[in-house]
Amino acid sequence: FHLPRGTSGLGLILAVASAENNCTCATNERTVCTQDSPGNCTCRLAGSNRRVDCSTLTSKCLLMMAEMTPLQEKPFWGHPHGQVNNNGIYNPDCEDSGAFQAQQCNRTDTCWCVNTAGVRRTDTGDKSLSCGELVRTSYIHIEMRHKRSSSAFSASDVANALRDLFESRYKLHPKFITAVKYNSPHIQIQLTQQLSEKSRCDVDIADVAYYFEKDVKDDSVFHSKGTLTVSVNGDALHIQKIRIYYVDEKPLEFCMKQLAAGISAAVTVVTLSAGLGIAVLLTLRCLRTRKYEKVEINEMGEVRAASSQ
Repeated sequence: FHLPRGTSGLGLILAVASAENNCTCATNERTVCTQDSPGNCTCRLAGSNRRVDCSTLTSKCLLMMAEMTPLQEKPFWGHPHGQVNNNGIYNPDCEDSGAFQAQQCNRTDTCWCVNTAGVRRTDTGDKSLSCGELVRTSYIHIEMRHKRSSSAFSASDVANALRDLFESRYKLHPKFITAVKYNSPHIQIQLTQQLSEKSRCDVDIADVAYYFEKDVKDDSVFHSKGTLTVSVNGDALHIQKIRIYYVDEKPLEFCMKQLAAGISAAVTVVTLSAGLGIAVLLTLRCLRTRKYEKVEINEMGEVRAASSQ
């Protein structure tokens, strides 16, 4: 092997390093990429070695899997921010397509059924729990607020800026953004996507919501990283709090017995509160109609009462 005339060994090493650094996955920094040939990179998900299509968003299931897998090749990316749901963070099982498997289990063999957003929609059980089909999340409601700003934003300007963001950054078709509402400092975004409306090339609204949530929480999945900046007519809109709600095409399947227990507990609390209120009123009335007593407590905890003069 001979170096080209005028090229030092160090220069060649830097050139090779530069080429390797250019082989990255723009939509997923949780990947390991290798250059197969000039201009051609193959990127695989760190931890599971699954091949990733870097021209679009990676599925939420595969992202969660990568976040839950400690890596030896590169440092762990910090504490993963799980989705807002009723089952917390878990290491999911994904289909070959990247979708969530309908049944998910943890290390103690406790299982539950999830929707296409990976959110639990049934009671927990053991591995015999039957989930059937993977129920689709067709509606996502996002609530957030922004930091106080010296600039006053109009509702239409905020809506246009967020619609442009979801279309350009997350590749979401505008037809799936059904509403953007703004009442300073509160913002609401509604995403709707029926399976019949979604083509093979369309990104899933569950993946979009997860990417957006990670951006807001300064844990971006994009290789460029950096803090999410939303510009409204040249002024920055700093989003600081976010909560996401998922609505499925089919009703949730939680046991009515648990719901009844919850209602019973609520009734018990109300009853106890009412009883406590009555007891307080009776005590106050009693204190008004009798002489006060001076109470002394000695070091041994004994109580001695003496009538007041």
